[in-house]
Amino acid sequence: MLTISQTKELYRRLAEVIDPKPELHFRNRLELIVAVVLSAQATDKSVNAATESLFERCKTPQDYLALGQAGLEEATRTIGLYRNKAKSILGLCQKLIDDFGGEVPGTLEELLSLPGVGLKTAYVVLNLGFGQPVIAVDTHIFRVANRTALAPAKTPEEVSALLMKRTPKEYLLNAHHYLLLHGRYTCTARNPHCDSCVLADLCHSQLTHPC
Repeated sequence: MLTISQTKELYRRLAEVIDPKPELHFRNRLELIVAVVLSAQATDKSVNAATESLFERCKTPQDYLALGQAGLEEATRTIGLYRNKAKSILGLCQKLIDDFGGEVPGTLEELLSLPGVGLKTAYVVLNLGFGQPVIAVDTHIFRVANRTALAPAKTPEEVSALLMKRTPKEYLLNAHHYLLLHGRYTCTARNPHCDSCVLADLCHSQLTHPC
């Protein structure tokens, strides 16, 4: 595992080269939670292509319910698992109306009560929608955390807990996107770009198994 000083240096370097902005498009918390649900096992690009017109049609949870299962499936059919995702979105919209006055709630417990919302989705909504310093762990972050030895663990939940414990306070709010974007474009699953990586001399993978 990286030392405290190495961890701080890792984040300092990532902050120098990465603009920690989400690549999913959204303008409010409802659009955010819908986009994140749709993004599971899908690319941000494919989600953005579908939601561009969807978000113009649906401004409130009631609008999604009015669109219905068939209409929502048609609007999102280019995204993987669109049928199940449409069902989840309709379920969470109904619960938003029934239990939260039509607004996306701002606590972990409340978010996890929504259909189709797991820990990763809840953390993304808390981070991007409410400015809370939490780290959602996707496949990219899981890979970077283990390869570098920043937060080596066997499950996303364990990685998330380690990251939130070990990430310096000044980087915690944007840590999710520093690590995600580094994993998406540099520390890729196949053929990682180690030769141009700003973390190469810190990376446990490079120290033990150079590319």
